[in-house]
Amino acid sequence: HLAKIKEHLQELKDALAIGIECRSATIGFNTSACAIDFLETYLHKIGKIPIGAQIKHDWFKRPKTGQKIMPLAERKLRVDFPNKGEILELLYSLEESRNKLIYGNATKGEIKQTIDAFQKYKELLKKMLEEEGEEIEDPNN
Repeated sequence: HLAKIKEHLQELKDALAIGIECRSATIGFNTSACAIDFLETYLHKIGKIPIGAQIKHDWFKRPKTGQKIMPLAERKLRVDFPNKGEILELLYSLEESRNKLIYGNATKGEIKQTIDAFQKYKELLKKMLEEEGEEIEDPNN
């Protein structure tokens, strides 16, 4: 996962250097994929999921208000961990924008909002991983 995270972060750095309006699909894909790799890495590190277990980005579709069944992310990922609510909220935000950035016509504001949500998510997960003794190499720093 660490090599994938580094690759996604490098792709994001390159996309930002080229210009966010020119690379919305790259930003949409890599923010989503990198977020999942971060979460898998963290959950492996704290022993909440076994090595080889995979988390899918589409588990993080935002639940509808008043939804009677448990959200898909909660059904598929039946583990508790620090900052779970904040992490899920950020993943819901990234998943909401993912397809529009990849397949649609995202505005500069929507792209910027995705980048901001990812930055917040990345910093949170990097800090949590560092607390567990895992350093993430970030080409953006």
